[in-house]
Amino acid sequence: MTGRLEILAGTKALSLIRDRGLDPGAVDVVAGAAGGPKWLVLGGLDRAVFSSWLTGSSRPVFLVGSSIGSWRFAAIAQGMDSGSYEAFESAYLDQHYCASPGAAEVTRGSRAVMDAFLDEAGAQAVLGHPFFRLSILSVRCRGPFAREGRYRLGAAMLLAMAANALSRRCLGLFFARTLFSDPRDPPAFFGRDGFPLQEVPLSPENLKSALMASGSIPLVMEGVKSPGGARPGVYRDGGLIDYHLDLPFRSEGLVLFPHYCNRIVPGWFDKMLPWRRPRGGNLDNVVLISPSPGFVGRLPLGRIPDRDDFIRFRGRDRERRACWEQVIRACRSLGEEFLDLVHSGRIRNAVRPLETG
Repeated sequence: MTGRLEILAGTKALSLIRDRGLDPGAVDVVAGAAGGPKWLVLGGLDRAVFSSWLTGSSRPVFLVGSSIGSWRFAAIAQGMDSGSYEAFESAYLDQHYCASPGAAEVTRGSRAVMDAFLDEAGAQAVLGHPFFRLSILSVRCRGPFAREGRYRLGAAMLLAMAANALSRRCLGLFFARTLFSDPRDPPAFFGRDGFPLQEVPLSPENLKSALMASGSIPLVMEGVKSPGGARPGVYRDGGLIDYHLDLPFRSEGLVLFPHYCNRIVPGWFDKMLPWRRPRGGNLDNVVLISPSPGFVGRLPLGRIPDRDDFIRFRGRDRERRACWEQVIRACRSLGEEFLDLVHSGRIRNAVRPLETG
């Protein structure tokens, strides 16, 4: 462990890094987790990785994200010199809602954030990037999840939570995983873990609806009805199945995972199940980079931002924004440390094994 970063790697990735270091040419996939405002600690890493390090590739590099992870990647895939990432960050900080916002209000606010960093030209840039291939995870809902209504959805969440505690595969009773991906090079590592899969080609016309679907948290936001090209139905947050992307990555290269914590939680409902761990083989090629617990403890409030901050700072949006800006500034150093580790080769000694189930 270094002072500010933890570098954890699966079996194959660990051996490769200890032998050769970490080279950008070895990366085939970059993973992006769900988690709402937690992504704000990743700004420094994102800028270092995508502006200074992973700036060219002779083969496709898949950006695979669910919920806020896919929004980050939609900003990044427009080009880090386009200003889209800064626009996303600023619009996200500027969110404000009434004391008890309903799903319609939060949905409108989220659309405003998206409009601030993704327009028609931006969508064309994402799907025309020379080597990045965006993949967005969402779920098509079944049964009670296909309808709106606080009480109906609340009961459905409790039912899904109980079913998931019995077996993660029970989530297939409620959700069908949906993958919106760049049609130039669809990723080949999905559909191997037992969940039903619908694959939908991304286009400039459906990119924004796919992103909205990927981030539409039940009870918090409205679901998205029938995004273009997808089967009819209501689509919601991809994190319900793929919270931290416990996927059967089978790429020849490495899976880079800039993450806000040092634990991979398979699905959103698994947050309450400390024994639920990712499958061991899924992480063989994964390199997880996260702020160290010691660093997190020195952040404002001694933790990373989360969605509850909207409640903690209710009616005090300026204070919330100021707090989050302090976090962003402090986390710029994570990117500096990452670049020092990879360029100096010290990452070979800093990397440690990534624990699996």
